[in-house]
Amino acid sequence: MYQDFAAGGSGALVGFVLGLIGGGGSILAVPLLVYVVGVASPHVAIGTSAVSVAANAFFNLLNHWRQGNVRWPCAIVFTLAGVVGAAFGSIAGKAFDGQKLLFLFGVLMVIIGVAMLLRKRADGEGFAPLSSDNARMLAPKLATAGGAVGAMSGFFGIGGGFLIVPGLMAAAAMPMLSAVGTSLVAVTAFGLTTAVSYALSGLVNWRIAFIFIAAGAIGGLIGARAAGRLAANKATLARVFSAIVIGVGLYVMARGYSSLFG
Repeated sequence: MYQDFAAGGSGALVGFVLGLIGGGGSILAVPLLVYVVGVASPHVAIGTSAVSVAANAFFNLLNHWRQGNVRWPCAIVFTLAGVVGAAFGSIAGKAFDGQKLLFLFGVLMVIIGVAMLLRKRADGEGFAPLSSDNARMLAPKLATAGGAVGAMSGFFGIGGGFLIVPGLMAAAAMPMLSAVGTSLVAVTAFGLTTAVSYALSGLVNWRIAFIFIAAGAIGGLIGARAAGRLAANKATLARVFSAIVIGVGLYVMARGYSSLFG
């Protein structure tokens, strides 16, 4: 009973964060599954997270699409390259020690969060949607960023939104809110790719995954509406994104360190 209740509350929180910032869902999902819900195996937590985050990301994608925040040409190029990277990354991740994987996950989160805080370029400065006019220059940047992010997404067993958002902003100079909405296309695809890989290895707790998905759909609706309100203050949205990533990253590092060296 406690585990179901904890899974529902955790799923709602993950859905809210996905709707708000497009990333952070699996950043939160994996630690919550391990430390709150009580999933003993980090690999099962990663597999269960991938299923849940892929489904919740899809629901949140629909919300952002309706609000006009999805740049589809950029999303398609980024995602196709990323799916290939995620497939290879998930194979490597399953062969890596689970506790070391969590620790490295936390390190990566802190690095990305700090980089976002230090980013000086104005939000959306120089952005142009992918078209036949700029495809020769922009498509390779999107494909390279997508492949790299996808590989890390598969390796760490995450949807990768906290990597995808800055990846889209760096590769295409995309505004924050558009990057949040567009990232959910890739989060859905990357999470699904990783989920299939882990499910075929028997590393998914399906009961917890279904509870996560149901609660996350509700949280996502609230998060997407909050993102629309925060869009008027883009600096605030970026700081919220960075703070969540850094805070959870430090926590995961601390828990991973104590498990490895404590």
